[in-house]
Amino acid sequence: MMRKPATIAALLAMTASPSYAEDPSMQDLLKEMKQLSGRLQVLEEDNAKLRKQLENQPSAPILAERVKVLEEHNAQLEASLENDSISENEPELASRLKAVEAQALGMQKSAKVVEALEGVKADASFTSVWQKPSGLENNKSRVNYRADVTVSLPAGEMGDITSTIFGHFRIGQGKGASENMTAFSGPNATSFQLGSALTPDTSAVMLAEAWYQAEIPLPLGGFKPQSKQMLTINFGKMDPFAFFDQNSAGNDETRQFLSSMFVHNALLDNPLAANVGADGYGFTPGARVAWRNNAAKPESYELSIGVFGSGPGAAFDGSFTKPFIIGQAEATTRLLGDVGHYRLLAWTNGQAPTYVADELERHEGMGINFDQKVGDYTTIFGRYGKGWGRHLPFDQTVSLGAEFGGSYWNRAGDAIGIALGANRVSSDFHREALTLDANSDGSADYGFKASGIEKTMEAYYRYRINHQFEITPDIQWISNPAGNTAANNVTVLGMRAQINY
Repeated sequence: MMRKPATIAALLAMTASPSYAEDPSMQDLLKEMKQLSGRLQVLEEDNAKLRKQLENQPSAPILAERVKVLEEHNAQLEASLENDSISENEPELASRLKAVEAQALGMQKSAKVVEALEGVKADASFTSVWQKPSGLENNKSRVNYRADVTVSLPAGEMGDITSTIFGHFRIGQGKGASENMTAFSGPNATSFQLGSALTPDTSAVMLAEAWYQAEIPLPLGGFKPQSKQMLTINFGKMDPFAFFDQNSAGNDETRQFLSSMFVHNALLDNPLAANVGADGYGFTPGARVAWRNNAAKPESYELSIGVFGSGPGAAFDGSFTKPFIIGQAEATTRLLGDVGHYRLLAWTNGQAPTYVADELERHEGMGINFDQKVGDYTTIFGRYGKGWGRHLPFDQTVSLGAEFGGSYWNRAGDAIGIALGANRVSSDFHREALTLDANSDGSADYGFKASGIEKTMEAYYRYRINHQFEITPDIQWISNPAGNTAANNVTVLGMRAQINY
């Protein structure tokens, strides 16, 4: 800055020469340069005064110290942020930033876990039933329990095809009031106990079901969101009743009716000669294909067919030589103004058991199944079945019932169920039951003249304690059990506790 006035002075000296003195423009330039030189000199003087004032201020050392401390703190902060660990000796800002970063990383990991579990469904239930029969030789009270755990896992997608894997584990003890009773209908469909290889006081977990499902939108290659038809394929070890003979009011023995008469079609599921191709616990290997049309939704239509193992144990090895084949046509419609489901079934089993021990025969049958909502809180249901084949204990069955929702009496979670059923003794059983002898394997010696119709009635009240816990008092009445006109009528009082997770 000190050199600029000298330069300006040199210029002034140059313009003072005779060659420049007569030029008017140079005279103006000379005048402006003199003004600029004066202003610059004043600026230099003011700058020097300001510098002296700052040096004489008492706060100058403090300001310099603060700047120094700030620079040191900044350097410490940068060094701390370069290290991932959190220490109590590092700046608070650094520890907070690291804590926020760790929390964000944890949220990202949780999000990845949630994404990995997307589509996974798990359910668990525990059912315990107490029953007290009367009219039997042994009227002892009986208690049983059953626990079920189901898991559904997504198995990936292939284009528009969605796949699922389903697993079902079961454990239980006790045969309930069905023990020591000869009847076409079992009074306790919840009873479960692994076979004679285990003692009754031993519990063991059983893999009841394990099957694969693929859902294929139709038409192939179409636009999935607008698809109105679906083709579903299942195969593995399964419960045939999970796909056939369903019913919204008479289907679930853990929450609705206990008698097998009102859970499934009695010709398919009964204590003496169940025609469904399943093992002693109700499960079997097999495959099912179903086509569903939702073009007129909420009305829909479905056709399905299943092929399942049959014979002793319904095992994977050899039980498909004469399999259990069942077909079903189902319509969901608003026939009476409310939603109803109507099903037509037909089946054949080449290795069906009979009332004669260790005998297998081909049995065929057909059935009708419906459930219809009537009003807001009432559902009526019914089943009919007709069977053909040698040594059927009964060849016709019919049941009718209703469930009334608790909203009628301001208990929306409660329900009352009432049902009546009848099974007609077959001509074979009427002719031969009296002559059958006891077998070495301990099977029953009927020893009575079977005739007429076995009649069954059941009523229950399901009381909800909370969303997971329900208790259900139940009463059943069986007249002419197994067509034995000499037998007493049987009454079974019961209490069921149900816990769901």
